[in-house]
Amino acid sequence: MSADINITVIDREGQQHQLIAPTDMNMNLMEVCKSYELPVKGTCGGMAMCASCHCYIDSNHLLNEPSEDEEDMLDQAFFVENNSRLGCQIFMSSHLEGLKVTLAPESD
Repeated sequence: MSADINITVIDREGQQHQLIAPTDMNMNLMEVCKSYELPVKGTCGGMAMCASCHCYIDSNHLLNEPSEDEEDMLDQAFFVENNSRLGCQIFMSSHLEGLKVTLAPESD
């Protein structure tokens, strides 16, 4: 049984990237994107204290509800939509096979 899943990330220029993400290393989406050198800053190191890993969930995967900290950070972020999440709060697991996300525009 493979401990890897396939996810799709659409960058800010609209280019689609097929990524392989391990599910046995407790990595989150932000860390996976950074490992592929996609433009995700992760300024706070994954503590839900910035929105530099803000993304849109494009697939119909069932995710854990956002924590209060994540909701508070999204309340302060730019370009928030109904499907907005912080990548640092989405941990890779087998049920996320086929996950598709789009990186949110930067606020700069």
